[in-house]
Amino acid sequence: MNSEGTSHSCLLYVPSATGKLPEIRRNPAETARVKNPEKIGISVEKSGDSIDRRLSVAPMMDWTDRHCRYFLRQFSPRVLLYTEMIVAQAIVKGDRRYLLEFDPAEHPVALQLGGAEPAMLAEAAAIGAGFGYDEINLNVGCPSDRVQQATFGACLMARPRLVADCVRAMRAAVAVPVTVKCRIGIDDRDDWPFLRDFIAAIAEAGCGVVIVHARKAILKGLTPKQNREVPPLDYGRAWRVKAEFPSLTVVVNGGLRTVPQAAEQLAHADGVMLGREAYHNPYLLTALHRAVYGDGYEMPAAEDIVERMRGYAERETARGTPLRAITRHMMGLFHGQAGARAWRHALSEGVTREGATPALIGGALRAATAQKGDAPLFTTSRTVC
Repeated sequence: MNSEGTSHSCLLYVPSATGKLPEIRRNPAETARVKNPEKIGISVEKSGDSIDRRLSVAPMMDWTDRHCRYFLRQFSPRVLLYTEMIVAQAIVKGDRRYLLEFDPAEHPVALQLGGAEPAMLAEAAAIGAGFGYDEINLNVGCPSDRVQQATFGACLMARPRLVADCVRAMRAAVAVPVTVKCRIGIDDRDDWPFLRDFIAAIAEAGCGVVIVHARKAILKGLTPKQNREVPPLDYGRAWRVKAEFPSLTVVVNGGLRTVPQAAEQLAHADGVMLGREAYHNPYLLTALHRAVYGDGYEMPAAEDIVERMRGYAERETARGTPLRAITRHMMGLFHGQAGARAWRHALSEGVTREGATPALIGGALRAATAQKGDAPLFTTSRTVC
């Protein structure tokens, strides 16, 4: 069975083996001025690798699979994309090609691993690097019950030495950067000394990049969805990581939905990571790209994106990928715009019909265009405000 048809799409399965911004002020925590500073005034890297981390899309379970990433790539050629979390043991003992293959157009793309056994993580990291991933990231932020039962994810913040051992083992196994994504705390352990000691441990192990979800995780009593909404955001805590560990590249995640919000974070940290807003409103990535990189990148036309996705769908369905596995990620193309309802309806209803082909994508565009009438296909107010 292919990856889109399996019931284990969350990838926790273990096989039988079990408009441009105003000037953004310089990061106050930055210690070294780059020779040719970029538009936003933040050094591209401080961890020794060449990945530009100013803008990224978070790993999201059941969302950021390879088809989603290919679609999101159409909106920015530079944003760093992440896989869903994939359990290390599944990679080592399962069908690694099914789990790890991706289209070259997805670069730069990072692989996020789940696990707590240094040797297993090291082997999975090496396999991932062999598939061509640009970064290996360790998940120390997921609060789900299933992840906790396997003793990894956010609960690992309580075991900084083990996380440090995992980082060392992974770094020894690969040449690409090894990074960590964490919360600002767990349960009642959400004070600064707790986070400081965790960051110090992984930094000492050689981790040069930390992605901080600026909420603590409640390990009992809240669902993963509630853990994204109920614990209050504390961006100041993430900023303090950068201030007190200036040699680290610090990326802030959590609750970011607009260009001005991202700009505020980039005044205090090295990068921003967008989550569900980028999925539902992908043109936000274009607005952020234009504001952050200032490289003259033009907003891609919906017609061009549709044509590229139709070609991609033809290639993928020819090799057995269900059409719905691709179109389900495309619902947000007209987010907040005239024609959005007709677009979603044409895709969601059409893909259920027997004999549906990638031509459906072009038909959905025609339906959206017909619904919008004389209204402009896109306005910038929704994506850049």
